Amino acid sequence: MRARLRELYYGTSETSQRFRFALIAFDIVTIGFFIVTTVLPTEASLFGLDYLIAVLVALDLAARVATAHRPASALVQPGNIVDLVVVISLLAPLLFENLAFLRVLRMLRLLRSYHLLKELREHSRWFRLHEEVLRSSVNLFVFVFFVASVVYVLEGRRNPDVTNFLDALYFTVTTLTTTGYGDIIMTDTLGRLLTIVIMIFGVALFLRLAQTIFRPAKVQHVCSSCGLERHEPDAVHCKHCGETIHIRTEGA
Repeated sequence: MRARLRELYYGTSETSQRFRFALIAFDIVTIGFFIVTTVLPTEASLFGLDYLIAVLVALDLAARVATAHRPASALVQPGNIVDLVVVISLLAPLLFENLAFLRVLRMLRLLRSYHLLKELREHSRWFRLHEEVLRSSVNLFVFVFFVASVVYVLEGRRNPDVTNFLDALYFTVTTLTTTGYGDIIMTDTLGRLLTIVIMIFGVALFLRLAQTIFRPAKVQHVCSSCGLERHEPDAVHCKHCGETIHIRTEGA
């Protein structure tokens, strides 16, 4: 059984690739579901989907741990810990009151997007051509939603202006973009300290990621001598072999 699972997760056969693409589709669907449910009111009808996803994520986690040469070490890897936290947050309503902030823990599943990037890099030429922009977009998306999650967890019960995750996301985006409408403000000490951290560290990172999306730092051009594919936009020579390169530009 372990050999079969290892082949499915890490093999090169067509069946293995289809299985991993099915996992990618499942990750995309669950991430989308978690994002949507953060702004929806708590409904008993959602519990069934929560439990179903918890079972599927737990089975995937168990299978990945079982395929590892050292299962105990694999269980404490960051990606597996994230999935374990997600499973616990999905099953928590069975034992405790379904606290709204538990939904935010499921946003940790966004970290699976980096796993998606790895798989797409191996199988999609289009992705490899646009990898820098797509990776920056994912980084920006994950960063914004994680900051909003922290705001919601810390301020959801303290601040009357932050009543749901959408309020936290709105406050985060207006702060990161330096818009600052002022309709949602932090009134307590913890909230103000959090806002200071977002302003100092978040704004610079947000602008950097946004700049990378709209103006990539490097361009795709294959060196005819050594095969290096990524170069500086104004490069005249390949930095690996020194070969003269001719990068097409618009003159900007």
